[in-house]
Amino acid sequence: MLSSGALRGPANSHADEKTNGKGSSEAAILVAVRVRPFSAQERAQLPRPPQPTHFGPTARNLSTYEDTETPASAPTLRKVVHTIDDHVLVFDPPAEDGTRQSTVGASNRRNKDIRFVFDRVYGEESTQQEVYEGTTRGLLDSVMGGYNATVFAYGATGCGKTYTISGSPEDPGVIFLTMRELFERISAAEDERSVDVRLSYLEVYNETIRDLLAPENVQGLALREDAQQGVTVAGLSEHVPSGVDQVLELMERGNANRTMSATEANAVSSRSHAVLQVHVRQRPKASGLQTDVTTATLSIIDLAGSERATVARNSGTRLREGANINRSLLALANCINALCDARTKRHVPYRDSKLTRLLKFSLGGNCRTVMITCVSPASTFYEETHNTLKYANRAKNITTKVVRNTRTSEVHVAQYQARLREQSEEIRRLQRELAAARGAKGRVVAQPAEVRRQTQAAQVVQDIRNRVARAYAPIRDAQWQCTSNAAVARWFSHHASALRGWREQFETLFQEQHVQGDER
Repeated sequence: MLSSGALRGPANSHADEKTNGKGSSEAAILVAVRVRPFSAQERAQLPRPPQPTHFGPTARNLSTYEDTETPASAPTLRKVVHTIDDHVLVFDPPAEDGTRQSTVGASNRRNKDIRFVFDRVYGEESTQQEVYEGTTRGLLDSVMGGYNATVFAYGATGCGKTYTISGSPEDPGVIFLTMRELFERISAAEDERSVDVRLSYLEVYNETIRDLLAPENVQGLALREDAQQGVTVAGLSEHVPSGVDQVLELMERGNANRTMSATEANAVSSRSHAVLQVHVRQRPKASGLQTDVTTATLSIIDLAGSERATVARNSGTRLREGANINRSLLALANCINALCDARTKRHVPYRDSKLTRLLKFSLGGNCRTVMITCVSPASTFYEETHNTLKYANRAKNITTKVVRNTRTSEVHVAQYQARLREQSEEIRRLQRELAAARGAKGRVVAQPAEVRRQTQAAQVVQDIRNRVARAYAPIRDAQWQCTSNAAVARWFSHHASALRGWREQFETLFQEQHVQGDER
């Protein structure tokens, strides 16, 4: 049986994006599924095939001299998720011999044999780099272009969400790989654009928002929402990292403050939803009196996993944490169901949870969104895996309206001198590069193999000339506008003096006429 929904093409191509002619476009949520490998404990419980022995004939097979076989071990779990290719997986397929498996799970049904189609499917052998390149790397193009982006991991507890997002020092996850390439792109564009990066890190624990980078603030933070900035957290600290190493230090400090605890389902279970937000602000260096400023926010979210009390065997504080986690994930599922039902235009209950309020613009607003669904192939997670795949399949039908975040800022007259100084420094720097390139071009080389370097030096010289011209043009415009403003000021001053003289003459004539009238 094939699940509803059609294949939409490559994961990072935004194939479902449609422009409406008003500067915005519609984009479907990209949904990827990652199947984690079996743990050592689970692998020991998988069924093993019969093993032949070679101890010679027995009384039973004396006439045939066939090897004896040890009986297969009694299986306690089995594999319920099989990946077909990069886009298709099968949930609960029948056995290869066609026999029906024993009933396990609340539904009391086996061999559902459901085929799900997603944008990308990653099997048990997939690497962190493969998952990053197929899901999150394409979002960096959107962020550098001025579009908001969100990637979040969804699934049951113990299915690899935190490992996919954060990873380990030996095998880093999405956060490290994303920030490393982001700073590489910023460094490559530093000659043309000025880029500012700020980040914040928070958690939602028991419906309370906490700042992971400022743990001394024990009070819960409040959510604010407006049409311009979307959903923001009041009082959340922001930090300005200088590179990816500093980002890792902030992440390690934040993860040390995150609420973690051991449960029966997971030895290192996240008891809160963690949200990392990276704000990127760009403006061109060769800008004139009017500058186009581009802003974008990249959100990376590690959701806490849903869990059943009978499986996790929690009590006390852990039980209360699990209840709050399940309540917020249920609110997220209700929002997904409402957003997928476009025909009835149901109310979307974003306010049912702090989590859904934070994800409001990621699910149905101005944002390009990637959902990484993490599942377990073991039959012990049968119901959790089935429900997770169903919600991920529904999420494919959600579309968001993305708009480029660009605003034009005009330079005040008082800032003309500062802007002229900046552009003059840029011209001097380019002139130094031009002189160095000319020196490289003018060197006499003895080997013909260096001709290619001379050609490259000539291209560099021409490129620097063009950049100098582009940098000088705003200065010329600024000087012209300053001169024009001075001329206009002189014109107004001249006419103001003339008007002042005319007024004084009028007042004098009026007084004379008034005195003559009184004498008569």
